[in-house]
Amino acid sequence: QVQLVESGGGLVQAGGSLRLSCAASGGTFNRYTMGWFRQAPGKERDVVAAITGSGGITYYVDSAKGRFTISRDNAKNTVYLQMNSLKPEDTAVYYCAADRSFILRWAPDEYDYWGQGTQVTVSS
Repeated sequence: QVQLVESGGGLVQAGGSLRLSCAASGGTFNRYTMGWFRQAPGKERDVVAAITGSGGITYYVDSAKGRFTISRDNAKNTVYLQMNSLKPEDTAVYYCAADRSFILRWAPDEYDYWGQGTQVTVSS
């Protein structure tokens, strides 16, 4: 069983930056594809970015390209999401998730383990 704990959320003004972290325990971290997802009130949970176990391949939703960067440190069992140029529409609860598959995937139901989420609020 893998446990995931997110941190780094908060309130930021539009144009600002936040760095989310997700610490994993209980599994072989470098074997998991990791993803960051977000869910705004009244909306479905959608992928923001994903990264393979080695960190060699990444995926971004179009709205995150050029502003967000996903990375991982396998020695620290941690995945990060650097978010720059934040917009009010980025406001959501952000979740990290682990997929036991070696394939880079981004559908929420393909992920096996989830963190509790961290709130990101961007004010205009």
